[in-house]
Amino acid sequence: MSELQVRVERLAPMRVARFRAFGRSPEPEAWARLRTWAEPCGLLKDNAAHPVFGFNNPSPSPGLEEYGYEFWIRIAPEAQVERGIETLDYPGGWHAVTTQHGFPNPDVWMQLLEWVRRSPHRHRRTHELERPHNPLAAEAEMVFDLYLPVEKPASALAGPATGGTS
Repeated sequence: MSELQVRVERLAPMRVARFRAFGRSPEPEAWARLRTWAEPCGLLKDNAAHPVFGFNNPSPSPGLEEYGYEFWIRIAPEAQVERGIETLDYPGGWHAVTTQHGFPNPDVWMQLLEWVRRSPHRHRRTHELERPHNPLAAEAEMVFDLYLPVEKPASALAGPATGGTS
């Protein structure tokens, strides 16, 4: 197993539109909901301005075959969305981040958690996030950044926020 490459980044606060599904494999359904709304709006053409994030919600549980998955796409703070589209103001925060080729793997998440445990950072209990580099890429070409929430040590120098509005 190679050494995990990790960086610590701060995601700036952002407003997101959210899309959820629940089932044995909810990711495709949640993605279809996001894509059906976001693609005609032109939001999927600019991944820097409108990044997509996903996470389990609720997470898989032992003995249960069904779980939830939620996708977010960043929208402008003043954006008006039609009835039935949920929005959320995400407060942002610090994250330990690693890049993974292929779909997110639980083993890589565990390696990232172990990295945090050995670092001066503490795990912050909130949503882990998965951000595809190109949400429209073919399955074989998918690359994700995995964001594990952390508390930045007070002694560390503050770095620039990423993911903020331009």
